[in-house]
Amino acid sequence: MAKLNHNYRKLSAGYLFPEIGRRVREYSAAHPDQAIHRLGIGNTTEPLTPTILAGLHGRVDALGQRETYTGYGDEQGETELREALVAYYAERGVALDPRELFVSDGAKADAANIQNLFAQENVIAIQNPAYPVYVDSNVVAGRTGEYDANAGVYTGLTLLEGNPENGWFAAPPAEKVDVVYLCSPNNPTGAVATREQLTAWVEYARGHGAVIIFDAAYAEFISDPELPRSIYEIEGVKECAIELTSFSKLSGFTGVRLGWAVVPYALRTEDSEDGELNRMWNRRQSTFFNGASNIAQSGGVAAVSDAGKRESRELVAYYMENAWIIRAALRELGLDVTGGDNAPYLWVKTPGGLGSWEFFDQLLEQTQVVVTPGTGFGSAGEGYVRFSAFGHRENIEAAVQSIRDNLKFWLRAKSRELKRSQFLVGCTRHLKLESHRA
Repeated sequence: MAKLNHNYRKLSAGYLFPEIGRRVREYSAAHPDQAIHRLGIGNTTEPLTPTILAGLHGRVDALGQRETYTGYGDEQGETELREALVAYYAERGVALDPRELFVSDGAKADAANIQNLFAQENVIAIQNPAYPVYVDSNVVAGRTGEYDANAGVYTGLTLLEGNPENGWFAAPPAEKVDVVYLCSPNNPTGAVATREQLTAWVEYARGHGAVIIFDAAYAEFISDPELPRSIYEIEGVKECAIELTSFSKLSGFTGVRLGWAVVPYALRTEDSEDGELNRMWNRRQSTFFNGASNIAQSGGVAAVSDAGKRESRELVAYYMENAWIIRAALRELGLDVTGGDNAPYLWVKTPGGLGSWEFFDQLLEQTQVVVTPGTGFGSAGEGYVRFSAFGHRENIEAAVQSIRDNLKFWLRAKSRELKRSQFLVGCTRHLKLESHRA
């Protein structure tokens, strides 16, 4: 009799985004005349740019002719795209071999699949808060114990605790870990690692024989020239890091689906030979993957052409202007906001000590704005929500106006309620003290 993978039963209750969808559907059913403003899931909204469209259309047309039709391509990605990506990295001073790049259908799939390279007994460290796929893929692979609801962590998993004091980017731990997931710019907090922070992690990995899996899907949103966009800008890193990234947010390929992983020849584990991890990932992709869509890959080549990069960066700038509009409004209301300067996400502390889901519900009820509860990204996200800057400008402005018009009154009432509560607590303490003295 067939048996299931019991590790799926370890997964903590409902995946974050379906739960958001359920709550929004229930609210909409009860309030059918209310417009919903979606600032939650990070899904791009603006159309593909002319250069990218030309690349996609050109390949579609080629597929319609016997002379130019192509079927299966290289599982690693078409040579033209991999060479174009090598040139893209060279602009940052990073030298790669095309055979170190593996084109995929997106960074999320790579983030889930890359753990196949590592033994089950490896100790895994993940930022807290973090994008759920890093945790869930390792749970399903059997690298953790059960979920401890009280602690908000799976046993056997090392959490790298982010907080306001460390800028939401934790330093290396005192203990030894084997595989480390880092994301910069971070989803959900919008925090970006400095060169010094990444250097510390590279030194840790080299010193402990660890491997860093570095998610750089939002690298193009970094505008500060002092902040690294690739972990390969750090000296000595090719021995200890894999980089994952994507065209999804850079060029609006969330539906087109295209990303890539860099697995350097120099990458080592304590028990591997030179180049072995690169060969293993090549074997994995060749066996389990038939390659990304050839149409999407032609769009990718166009995206990293000179014209494509210029247009894509204009698209990124559009979303970042959205972020600035949202951030200004939230700060006007006195809310504590991180991010939105080098990342399309804003990490907002909930007012009055509310829990993440409580503030989610209040925003939906008061302003019809949908955000993402921080607790869905890990225990360190409790007491925060994530705002996304992806959206049409007119929708962003409508959401911001609704927040300005409606949330401020609720915040004032909440503040008065809190002050009254504090006053009553103070009075009670005073009376108890007087009674004791009597």
